[in-house]
Amino acid sequence: MAFAAVSAAQAEMADSSAAAQYIADTCLLDAPLGSVGLEMEGHCHDPADPYRRPGWDEITDVIDDLPALPSGSAVTVEPGGAVELSGPPADGPVAAIDAMNRDQAVLRSAFADAGLGLVFLGADPLRPPKRINPGARYDAMERFFAASRSGEAGAAMMTSTASIQVNLDAGPRDGWAARVRLAHALGPTMIAIAANSPVLGGEFTGWVSTRQRVWGDMDSARCGPILGASGDDPGTDWARYALKAPVMLVRHPDAAELTAVTRWVPFADWVDGRVLLGDRRPTVADLEYHLTTLFPPVRPRRWLEIRYLDSVPDAFWPAVVFTLVALLDDPAAADAAAEAVEPVATTWDTAARVGLRDRRLYEAANACVAVAAEKAPAGLSDSMQRLVRSVEQGRCPGDDFSDQVIEHGIAATVSEAARCSQGGL
Repeated sequence: MAFAAVSAAQAEMADSSAAAQYIADTCLLDAPLGSVGLEMEGHCHDPADPYRRPGWDEITDVIDDLPALPSGSAVTVEPGGAVELSGPPADGPVAAIDAMNRDQAVLRSAFADAGLGLVFLGADPLRPPKRINPGARYDAMERFFAASRSGEAGAAMMTSTASIQVNLDAGPRDGWAARVRLAHALGPTMIAIAANSPVLGGEFTGWVSTRQRVWGDMDSARCGPILGASGDDPGTDWARYALKAPVMLVRHPDAAELTAVTRWVPFADWVDGRVLLGDRRPTVADLEYHLTTLFPPVRPRRWLEIRYLDSVPDAFWPAVVFTLVALLDDPAAADAAAEAVEPVATTWDTAARVGLRDRRLYEAANACVAVAAEKAPAGLSDSMQRLVRSVEQGRCPGDDFSDQVIEHGIAATVSEAARCSQGGL
């Protein structure tokens, strides 16, 4: 049976109809709600020299010597050296937050012992883009972006952005359409609430979420929202999106090698035989890999990956995570949120540019955090109250960073953030 499964995965697909059916059939898993997984990225900085980008060996030496993490998170290194903790699924947001806090404490202590700190901002405010991860995937991605119209944005995305990703169950099948619509509709409001990247490349950009601006500058066929015109069939919407998206990388079955596709080849053209890549049509394994190179703000991976939040500091992230999960998983909260964000459901650029300074986003954000605050347990009261006050004042986490930059300068502010990370939570 295992041999048959491998053979099927390596067999060339018949056509785009077969590919679309496979995507639609496998993109979401019919299951109860409740599990929450978190992935958190932090830029690795040397507090003594915040302009320096620690190297691959320097970072991986710390990771290789890590003790076992108490909650079992996986540790990986992003192309530019940002460090990511990926927690296993937990039973609800509070358990996921507690688990991430425990693993972060161990990770930060290890980096502090090496003289390094992790800075939780949506965009690296100081250093120019530079890849340090030597992995074949990232090398090929870099070549793909260099040959595309998204070269500058692609380099910044890979090496200068950081986020919090929230992974949630797809839920029962009969609720998929409404759930996916709401996950998209919440995007602009949650971007405005969590915006934390006002500086990139040593300069204020004029955007509260420069990370979201960078993603918006990418090819929309790969990074734009996948929601279709009606949003009534998430599987069909995802299949249509994936088939139109250009192929980024081709894997060679007999070698650990990746080739960047430096011309525009929609996956549909490859699977229908209009273009042959690697002198063949794609297999199911190729299709599965293609899906990993698509980066919409809400991505179906059997579960839902919510990918639109900036990385934010300790004072905010537990409340931001709880708010998003409550608004999606609690039925009463979801109904209230859907009504609150309906007027701003597609204002992605406005949210990234001006955030809560937009009146409609301000109103939607206050309604959403008020709903979530009513659901928050006592253990999250400090973080939740701080988030509620911030939103009421029309401020986002990046405003605190901006205030410090104006008073002390960018380098000094980054150094202080890195030192605070060394000191723990």
